Amino acid sequence: MNTESVTIESGDLRKLLGAASADAALLYIYLKAGNDPAQAEEELKMSATHLSCAAATLRQLGLWMGEKSAPILAGERPCYSERDVEDAYNTSWEFQALCGEVQRLLGRPIHTEDYKILLGFINYLGLPMDVISVLVSYCKDRARQRGSIRNPSLRTIEKEAYAWAERGIDTMEEAAAFITAQNVKNSRMSKLMHLLQIRGRALTAAEERYASAWLDMGFDDEAIEMAYERTCLNTGGLSWAYMNKILQRWNDAGLKTADAIRSRDRKPGTGAPAGQRQLDADEQAAIARMLREG
Repeated sequence: MNTESVTIESGDLRKLLGAASADAALLYIYLKAGNDPAQAEEELKMSATHLSCAAATLRQLGLWMGEKSAPILAGERPCYSERDVEDAYNTSWEFQALCGEVQRLLGRPIHTEDYKILLGFINYLGLPMDVISVLVSYCKDRARQRGSIRNPSLRTIEKEAYAWAERGIDTMEEAAAFITAQNVKNSRMSKLMHLLQIRGRALTAAEERYASAWLDMGFDDEAIEMAYERTCLNTGGLSWAYMNKILQRWNDAGLKTADAIRSRDRKPGTGAPAGQRQLDADEQAAIARMLREG
C-alpha cells in the first residue's frame, strides 16, 4: 500500500467533513495516494458493505477517483402499452408490490400512465424496488421543503428517476449517500440565502442554479460573503450575474477561501496598501456605468 503524504484541497475537505463519514475519508485518502481501488477492502481492513457505502459517498460528493458507472443509454425512452402493464402486473409480484407501495407513499390511487412510468423504472432504468421507494420518499420531502402541500406527480418523480440513473444511483448505498450529500448541500444553501439576505421566499430556478454552482466550486462561507459584499459595493445591490463573475474568476485562480483571496489582494506590486486592493476591470466598468446613470 502506498503511504506517501497526501494533500487535500480545502473544497474536498469541506465535502468530506460535511459527509461525516470516517470510511469515506479513509477511502479518499487511500485513493488519493494512488492506491488500487480493487485492493481497498483488504488493505484498509474494511468490510465489503462499509467499502460500498464509502465509495458511494465519494461518488455522490464528486470525489470518486475510480471508474464511474456508465449512464443510461442515450436515445428514445421506451413506450409501454396497456397490455405491457397488464402482463407485468399479472406475472410480476415485484411490480404488484411496487404499485401498492407507491400508492401508499403518495396517498392516492395511481392510474394507467403512472403504471407505465413505474414499469419503466424497473425494466428500463433497472431500479430495485427499495431504491424506487426511497426515490418517491425523497421527492415527497423535496416538495415539502419547497413549500408544496401536495405530493409530487409520477411525471415529476420520473424526471428525478432519470437524473438518479444518470448519476449511477441504483443501489440503497448510492441512494443514501446521495440524500446525505443533498441534505448537507441544503443546509449550506440555507446559510447562503441568509448571507444574501433572502428571506420569506424560495430561490428562483435561475438563482438556485447560480447558488448550487458556487457551492459545488467549494468556496467557504466567508469567501462567498466577500463576493457578495463586493457585488453590493460595486453595483448597489445583489446582482447574481456580477457576483457569479467574481466567484468564477476566483475559482479559475484556485482561490476558494477568504484567506487565499485576502492574500492575493495584498500581493506586492498591486499598488494597494495592505488589506486593500485595486478594483479589477469588471468592477471599474460597473462603477463607471453607475456614475453615468446617476
